[in-house]
Amino acid sequence: MKKFIILIPLYNDWKSVSKLLNEIDLQVNNWNAEVSIILVNDASTEDRSGLDSNYKKIKSVKILNMKENRVHQRCIAAGLKYISKNEKCDHVIIMDADGEDRPEELNAFYKKTLENSNITITGNRFKRSEGLVFKTLYEVHKMLTLIFTGKLIKFGNFTCLPKSHVDQLIQKPYLWNSYSSSIVRANNERTFIPSTRGLRYVLPSKMNFFSLIFHSLTIISVFRNIVIARSIIIFIAYFFLILGKISTATLLPVLFLFIFVFIILKISTRSNIVDLNKSLDNIGSVDILSSSNSR
Repeated sequence: MKKFIILIPLYNDWKSVSKLLNEIDLQVNNWNAEVSIILVNDASTEDRSGLDSNYKKIKSVKILNMKENRVHQRCIAAGLKYISKNEKCDHVIIMDADGEDRPEELNAFYKKTLENSNITITGNRFKRSEGLVFKTLYEVHKMLTLIFTGKLIKFGNFTCLPKSHVDQLIQKPYLWNSYSSSIVRANNERTFIPSTRGLRYVLPSKMNFFSLIFHSLTIISVFRNIVIARSIIIFIAYFFLILGKISTATLLPVLFLFIFVFIILKISTRSNIVDLNKSLDNIGSVDILSSSNSR
């Protein structure tokens, strides 16, 4: 029987994750597989509450309690590191705790693994639930990523990895910076399921304008060398375009380009294999919330 681990990072979203686990238990009930949950508690400031302890299908729920807050992406990296070193499984599914990754789509991941068990599956967004402003900014982010990296990244954290790909991914220093772009850079063996971004269960989104920009730049920074090469090409092409028309106005795009590249280089320094390898030292305790009640 195949073994699946669903990895969920969270910070204070206890009500959301409580509902999510119940929904997951319902969706995976007919799987011919063993399903376990690992929650990465990113040093939440609110007490844990509302989590069930009796699931029909979910075999176990482990909570990795981090001593210090490391933010969402690094919790995923630490969780994958923990699974690689301590868990036996066939597949790892990563999803957010807030309901935006819809549990009913887990069935599409499961069916894909039956078709090909050795390939990474991404949940590519074809429909979103946010307002017009966020959707517009997200499209700008995708366009900038495509222009400066040559990659069109349509997915976030909602993915399914074979264990072998987890073991490969945790060797990459840029995983410490961005999960989704690390998948693209490290692994060409991918397929996808269509995914619709769901509505949050409880809390409003913590993603504001500035955090969205930083998140976008972090994704792009994983492809630092490609960004530099493409920026040089853009600069040369633009220089010949404005030749003989140089002015303060025509030089402004050049200034913005240099600032952009500088920021990308700065953010890329956050990729750190040493910190990634030491990430398990930040686990203060591991709680086992439920034992097997599966058939």
